[in-house]
Amino acid sequence: MDTIFELKARDAGARAGVLRTAHGDVPTPAFMPVATQGSVKALDPDDLREVGATIVLANTYHLYLRPGVETVSRLGGLHGFMSWPGPVLTDSGGFQGFSLQHMRELDESGIVFKSHLDGSLHRFTPESAVDHQRGLGADIVMPLDVCVASDSDRDEVEAAAARTGRWAARSLEAHGDGEQSLFGIVQGGVFEDVRARSAAEITSMGFPGYAIGGLSVGESKAAMYETAGHTAALLPADRPRYLMGVGAPEDLVECVARGVDMFDCVLPTRVARGGSLFVPEGRINVDTARYKERDEPIDPSCDCRTCATHSTAYLNHLFRARELLAYRLGTIHNVRFVLRLMEEMRTAVLEGRFEAYRREFHARFRPSRTE
Repeated sequence: MDTIFELKARDAGARAGVLRTAHGDVPTPAFMPVATQGSVKALDPDDLREVGATIVLANTYHLYLRPGVETVSRLGGLHGFMSWPGPVLTDSGGFQGFSLQHMRELDESGIVFKSHLDGSLHRFTPESAVDHQRGLGADIVMPLDVCVASDSDRDEVEAAAARTGRWAARSLEAHGDGEQSLFGIVQGGVFEDVRARSAAEITSMGFPGYAIGGLSVGESKAAMYETAGHTAALLPADRPRYLMGVGAPEDLVECVARGVDMFDCVLPTRVARGGSLFVPEGRINVDTARYKERDEPIDPSCDCRTCATHSTAYLNHLFRARELLAYRLGTIHNVRFVLRLMEEMRTAVLEGRFEAYRREFHARFRPSRTE
């Protein structure tokens, strides 16, 4: 697992680099659209390439349940199965240990899930999570970790971070000299001293990249920003830094400012399917009556196919009529908006004007109250 990251520039706390994988290079800062079950909802691989996606994230737990790791492996791994030629990162199932806690039991050996499909029981261990991801054929894989809610007390957070460290060591041993890049995950809630101990332990293992886990799980934005920045500063400067599960535009800008290189989140695709579309000023609900006769693009400055081809009035009609095309066109726009944001931030870092870009972004963009 050699270092796969080349840092190109810094501007204040923000960074621009290149993440190198067997399936292509990923310019950073980078956002990974989420292909939970081997598909970014409403988009096909051609759409992803057109909007500028360079890497996607797939979900090990869901693909393990359906269609099964052996099936995906036999059909060419995720790249062949999805017909996606670019890099793929897979998570380990650790977040499902948090989000599906009403359907799982967790102990030192791993996590036992009760399938939401048929009620059958399935044990994930640090070793089996690595093996499943090896079978899926991802470029970057994650170790099984323990994520807890933002309101957890110190004892619970410390126990989760300590177990995450023990599981990281087991994952590293199971991975061996595998071709995939195994990242380490730092936990610790919003407790700076717990984060510091976790970061020291995980970085001592020499992973080629590091993730900041356990944020965007109910804490305030201020706490998330502070903790992300504190943790990123504890990570090696020559390795990629990945903040898991964060994707609101304002959060991307603020966390890039704090030294984060990689992100993933379902937010852009999820809200798109509800008719909530990003514009430079924030988000608009395109299915409301005010847009019924608006004969111009959602965002005249956007270069996506939706904005180049269709009026806001047409999108309004599609969403109100619940036409399936609405979800595709809305998702194309939102994913392109976020990926263009990452491209603009990278350019700003390379040109030494990130802080000006950050100020200009916040002067016009108003976050949604629902985020």
